Amino acid sequence: MRAFIFPGQGSQAVGMGKALAEASSTAREVFEEVDHALEQNLFQLMCEGPADELTLTENAQPAIMANAIATLRVMEKEGDKSLGDLCSYVAGHSLGEYSALCAAGALNLTTTAKLLKLRGQSMQKAVPVGEGGMAALLGADIKKASALAKASAQGEVCTVANDNDPTQVVISGHMGAIERAIAAAKEHGIKRGILLPVSAPFHCSLMGPAAEAMEEALAEASLLPPVVPVFANVTAGPVPDVNDIRNLLVQQVTGTVRWRESVGNMAETGVEQFVEFGGKVLTGMVKKIAPDAETVSLISMDDIESFLKDT
Repeated sequence: MRAFIFPGQGSQAVGMGKALAEASSTAREVFEEVDHALEQNLFQLMCEGPADELTLTENAQPAIMANAIATLRVMEKEGDKSLGDLCSYVAGHSLGEYSALCAAGALNLTTTAKLLKLRGQSMQKAVPVGEGGMAALLGADIKKASALAKASAQGEVCTVANDNDPTQVVISGHMGAIERAIAAAKEHGIKRGILLPVSAPFHCSLMGPAAEAMEEALAEASLLPPVVPVFANVTAGPVPDVNDIRNLLVQQVTGTVRWRESVGNMAETGVEQFVEFGGKVLTGMVKKIAPDAETVSLISMDDIESFLKDT
């Protein structure tokens, strides 16, 4: 069995998608549709930068999605196969869940781009810059990270945002609490805490205003049943129906990304190969969660052609 996985924020880089678009009209069509949906020259920003503008949450989120979906569409076109022929499950990390839903046909590309633009804008506006932060805890499992977050809160918000793999957990909340957690990391048996260069404290209760904005937008969005099951970040399991997809996407804004459990659960169901589209970060996490699984990262046309030869 095979699962297709889609990366989250941090996977953006100037030049992303450029070579693929030069090699494939299918990729170009994806980027053109996203530009049209957003009424923005996003693909030019992806190709040329500047990096600081591409990194802005409202740009990075739709850009990462567009790059991942372009890679998927090229692979489907070159292989003359549909998603259902190629994989048993899809999943994505944070914003990557939207990419996964788009890949599975639950959301069309235009809707996905607009939702992610709004999601990025809403998350940025939810907390004034500097009031919140996030930190990666290296050498931490979920138990140690949760204990550290609880001890560091001291009346402020400090909670687990991303349970990435058995050795890395990300926490999120008020900046003061995050700084206390970094300082106390070693006391809790954690190798190191690193403040992340993010503009807002994602996946914690401080994102409440963004969750409200997404609830309103998702209520009006057209969703279809996915052609293959989508594993949700909030539950670490397949989403039963369309209404659940809406509800879980809203909960995801303030909830923990249960990536370690999602990958572990897919592996337990028999997934032996995880294929990441448009990035390499998730495959590294997968190897720590399910060491026996095969991982493949598809970014270039050469990657796609090599994958299809072996499929």
